[in-house]
Amino acid sequence: MSRFNFFFEKSSLLRALQLSLNVLLLVAVPAYAQQARKPAFQPDQMDTILYGAAYYPEYMPYERTDKDIALMKEAGISVVRVGESTWGLWEPEDGRFEYAWMDSVIEKLHAAGIRVILGTPTYSIPPWMYKKHPEMVVTRLGGQYLYYGLRQNTDLMNAKYRFYCERVIRKMLVHYRDNPAVIGYQIDNETSSAGAANSDVQEGFKEYLKSKFKTVDQLNRVWGLNYWGQRLNNWDELPSRDGILNPGWKLEWERYSQWQTTDFLAWQAKIVSEYKRPDQFITHDFAGPPRPEVSEVDVARSLDIVASNPYHGTQDNFDGQTSAYVGDYSRSLKGTNYLITETNAEAIGWDSKDQYPPYDGQMRLDVYTHVSSGANMVEYWHWHSLHYGQETYWKGVLGHDLQPGRAYAEVSRTAHELLRIGPEISNLHFKNQVAILYSRDSFYGVQFMPFSDRENYASVLYQFYNILYKANVSVDFVFPESGNLSDYKVIVVPPLYIASDALLTRLSNFVKSGGHLVMAFKTGFCNEYSTVRWDVMPGPLKEAAGFHYQEFSSLGQPLPLKDDPFQAGTENKVSTWAEMILPDTAKALAYYDHPFFGKFPAITRNSFGKGTLTYEGTVLSEKLQKAVLLHVLREARVASSDQDLPAPVHVRHAQNRQGKTVHFYLNYSNLPQTVNYSYALGADLLSQSAVTHGQSLNLRPWDLAIVQEK
Repeated sequence: MSRFNFFFEKSSLLRALQLSLNVLLLVAVPAYAQQARKPAFQPDQMDTILYGAAYYPEYMPYERTDKDIALMKEAGISVVRVGESTWGLWEPEDGRFEYAWMDSVIEKLHAAGIRVILGTPTYSIPPWMYKKHPEMVVTRLGGQYLYYGLRQNTDLMNAKYRFYCERVIRKMLVHYRDNPAVIGYQIDNETSSAGAANSDVQEGFKEYLKSKFKTVDQLNRVWGLNYWGQRLNNWDELPSRDGILNPGWKLEWERYSQWQTTDFLAWQAKIVSEYKRPDQFITHDFAGPPRPEVSEVDVARSLDIVASNPYHGTQDNFDGQTSAYVGDYSRSLKGTNYLITETNAEAIGWDSKDQYPPYDGQMRLDVYTHVSSGANMVEYWHWHSLHYGQETYWKGVLGHDLQPGRAYAEVSRTAHELLRIGPEISNLHFKNQVAILYSRDSFYGVQFMPFSDRENYASVLYQFYNILYKANVSVDFVFPESGNLSDYKVIVVPPLYIASDALLTRLSNFVKSGGHLVMAFKTGFCNEYSTVRWDVMPGPLKEAAGFHYQEFSSLGQPLPLKDDPFQAGTENKVSTWAEMILPDTAKALAYYDHPFFGKFPAITRNSFGKGTLTYEGTVLSEKLQKAVLLHVLREARVASSDQDLPAPVHVRHAQNRQGKTVHFYLNYSNLPQTVNYSYALGADLLSQSAVTHGQSLNLRPWDLAIVQEK
């Protein structure tokens, strides 16, 4: 149990509730408990690609489980997710548990050869629980109470809520732990703290601060609380977070909010691990990561495998980028393969204003997009469209008429392909040479002290990724705590506004050892407590960066660069922010074309040790940023013929579990495309035709080729 859970451990209420829980768990195990256990199942070493959907027979307007499972089997569905949404059926009243409604479904799925992922139902409390304990529901800063009717609206720190969560989880696990159909458990669903600021959360924040900073004197020093006379004399004087403006205070609150999610999911994972078999896994489905309010990298430590739920544009807005972005991030959390537990089937939306069902081929292409980033499973949300509720227009594989249609036919085609080639493209391994450094702290640091109403941390991050993706440069993500920086030739750093001296030193050492850094403005401005460094900027980076600066300015309008050094043409311009860089050893790559700012370089490069640090002291246009990044890639000898492919075509490279190199060529357009295959002799797994070096590959609209080298 986490060190900050003292307020649970010391709670006499919780001890009494726990005693009751132990008595309730003295139940008989199911009849299949004596079945022989299977060999250990490793989710990142699957025998094939799993393919399926979330399945909610309890949402159906009439009983049709047999028909649904027959349709799934005919389509080639290999996995479904069940159970995470319906606490009110698992426990219809306090202390009374029901399983029969799910038992028959799981038995029929198993008989059909369909694997099951079972979700804990803790993200949506039943009405009887809300009526009994309305204080479980989140109250946000400013007093906003979320009320009943939403989901994911509970205070994760509430002792009574945790009691009920633990009870239902243990009851379910005792009942299903030996069920041969269940291959894994999903804990909760798209969890975050939901902005909880309940009284117990506020009290917990004080204890969190005590544990981290030890004394109020240290807190006063770190946050500068002499300012505005806000100095604390003892911990009991700590006010509510409501109304606080101090950026260090706000940053620590966000870290504490992230910790609540991390702690809650680690707590659930620990309970599940007491029951799960060696051949079962624990996962959690992140909502379209990265989400700065969740520390996914910390949560991932409690999981056997990461899962994510990416949704994306369709029709003319489908280019694969969102799926690839979420996939690259998910893979990087543990450095292993991952699961997609939700993604678009048909049209999506919480209303019917933006219903854009995918074009023919887009569902199938999206599956291979996920696989080409390292997904070992792709599931849709969901099998069938709903006839009531908020998500009526979040369509499933089956439409509202519950009959097989165009989406079902495409799913069936894809599923049968995966039955044939899945073993060749599962458990892919990636050896990328480029990484992006992602910092949640810097996201919030910039949010609390914004430099623009238009651009922010996320916009620069997305610009970097977008350019690399379009240039067919595959990336991993690294984090401030990552220890594998030396695995990469190039690391791209969005505005690292919040950073410890140790992190900046590690980045400097990366350059010194031969790496190439591309850094955005504002990097290194504040330490890990959001306190501005009392040193000439860029602080610990000065030697590696080869420059210093004392001043900076907002830019009222875009400025061109002198002489168009990167041949950006009409986009030879920068905007928003300018750091007045004074080179020491750095070489100026571009100067502002301006009577005053013209004496300062906008972009510099410094050779330091065996590597280089390229620094951007301003916001670059898209075309200019692309030119700078590709220039660095060429210098680092990372560029390849992949950058010459037609714009709609994206390529991914990986090693499969047989040690063979696999190349995915994906056409995100409604026009046929021709590409030159520039790798070793192989065969297209889909068409089963030979492919030779230099051969032209003809890709139909919204189609792909998967070439496995021989």
